[in-house]
Amino acid sequence: MQYISHSVSDTEAFGCRLAQQLQPNTVVACRGGLGMGKTALTRGIARGLGYTGRVTSPTFTIVNEYLGKTPLFHFDMYRLDDSDALFDIGWEDYLDRGGVCVVEWSENVADALPPDAVVVTIERGQADEDRIITVTGGKIA
Repeated sequence: MQYISHSVSDTEAFGCRLAQQLQPNTVVACRGGLGMGKTALTRGIARGLGYTGRVTSPTFTIVNEYLGKTPLFHFDMYRLDDSDALFDIGWEDYLDRGGVCVVEWSENVADALPPDAVVVTIERGQADEDRIITVTGGKIA
């Protein structure tokens, strides 16, 4: 599936729609450079899963938890060198908690991701504000 977003609010709306197709215990592996909209996508996913509060990047905390109808565990792997640190914070426990795990900078921990992860790649489009969002693989209803 591919979508072209023309703004941050478009990206959030797409994330909200994507959330409606995600099953509990799904991992969403986000890929894309700085400023591409990974956190905006995650804000939309959180809304789609029933969370109404503020969603921020967990760059310094590694993981943020958002409790809606379905829990969302938002990881940022930007500062991690490899997946060992991910296992140190209880990655396997998060996978078994019945929520959706969104992993920004997932390429840094690719060896820890399940083979059925939903991969979301965000790239710059023709206009500066445009983003091409490509979704592949995984458990999508």
